[in-house]
Amino acid sequence: MLREESPEETLFRELEEEVGLGAADVQIIARTSGWLRYRLPRRYVRRNADPVCIGQKQKWFLLRLLASEDKVRFDCTAKPEFDHWRWVSYWYPLRQVVAFKREVYRAALQELAPSLFAELRLRERTAERDQVRRA
Repeated sequence: MLREESPEETLFRELEEEVGLGAADVQIIARTSGWLRYRLPRRYVRRNADPVCIGQKQKWFLLRLLASEDKVRFDCTAKPEFDHWRWVSYWYPLRQVVAFKREVYRAALQELAPSLFAELRLRERTAERDQVRRA
């Protein structure tokens, strides 16, 4: 995050750089209330970097994809961070992430889960209501 950016501005900059999506391509459903932090194990600290990175603080956002999946792309920067993507179950990342980041993932997913499940219930009720109207 650049010092003059808000967390939302950082979200949209990173989203554009990393997966080619803009603000109009997603909707923010929820975000974590505070900063989530992790420290790097000593063996991962790059002491020759400027500044030296010893960890990270993050705000997490739960987004709804509004655009077509075809808009996702990885060629927006000279050194892409990703080479593919796929839809996975909500808790899947918790089982896949490197151990030193696991507690941040757990905290973020637990905090955002109620918003996701409320959103899903609302969509189900809307779909049911629409189905009854068509009948």
